[in-house]
Amino acid sequence: MKTLIIGPSWVGDMMMSQSLYRTMKTLNPEIEIDVMAPAWCRALLNKMPEVSKAISMPIGHGKLALRERYQLGKSLRNDNYDQAIVLPNSLKSALIPFFAGIPKRTGWKGEQRYGLLNDIRTLDKQAFPLMVERYIALAYPKNSVASAADLQKPLLYPKLIVETQDAIKTKSEFNLQDQTSLIGFCPGAEFGPAKRWPDYHYAKLADMLVKQGAKIVIFGSNNDKQVGDAIINQMAFPDKCINLAGATSLQQAVNLIAGCKAVISNDSGLMHIAAALGRPLVALYGPSSPDFTPPLSDQAVIIRLISGYHKVRRGDSQEGYHQSLIDIKPECVFEKLMTLLHQPQADLQS
Repeated sequence: MKTLIIGPSWVGDMMMSQSLYRTMKTLNPEIEIDVMAPAWCRALLNKMPEVSKAISMPIGHGKLALRERYQLGKSLRNDNYDQAIVLPNSLKSALIPFFAGIPKRTGWKGEQRYGLLNDIRTLDKQAFPLMVERYIALAYPKNSVASAADLQKPLLYPKLIVETQDAIKTKSEFNLQDQTSLIGFCPGAEFGPAKRWPDYHYAKLADMLVKQGAKIVIFGSNNDKQVGDAIINQMAFPDKCINLAGATSLQQAVNLIAGCKAVISNDSGLMHIAAALGRPLVALYGPSSPDFTPPLSDQAVIIRLISGYHKVRRGDSQEGYHQSLIDIKPECVFEKLMTLLHQPQADLQS
């Protein structure tokens, strides 16, 4: 059986979608899975052994581009797909499988996609509270799972595979080959400061970790470079921290995170990548909630001081930080991390 997945357009969602691919392979080891997603996703899809081929989606997120979608669908007609699974909920995301003439087109109802999808599912959000459960449910025949309780357990969490030679090569490219106690910081958030742990807290935590023998590496996009610089500028040991925000490709960042002893992150796409790499992870949440999209890893610890749903908007502080994140103290994060590493107050170089 050959299946085309129309994948999501965000890092975190793309990572969670791997649980679907892993489940599909478990249910049918002979299945061939191709994923259509934005070109940047190739860096992640190439590290998912369940995916046979990554197909670049050339149409920008949010654009209808009806003619282009028709041409793209038409170009897939000879690929003999038996099924398409559409993960985004938009109407336009279902157009390409329809134009490709794929006989079985599966997805949640979303934007009234009757006709475009012919294996359409109606979502009970209470029955499937986690996004990853909603993805995994699409691996099963219609009406065979009524709730998350019916899904095969344990859930198959995302699991990226980084080849040893790739990790070594990337470390060498950034002169980190001799470092064995790297701690990754992922301080950025696409939404802005309200989802970020304050830079001054990161700086204090960095100094605490440096005293235990760690070297700090900051990851993120070019938009996060300023935040990374602010962290270093407030450190007592700035020479023990390197800011790689905006300096790496996504593939390089994944390879380097795989080599970190642990990761500290806000709620972000890189948080989900760290979880999928099996790195010990302390995930910091404020107004955004882990109830829907938590880090999927047995090696992750979540710190959140508030409960319930909070609309993410500009925070209370002058810098835009949310008070619930300001209230998470570096000492608390340090303690959680040391416990996670099973070495309270231990030397990180051990």
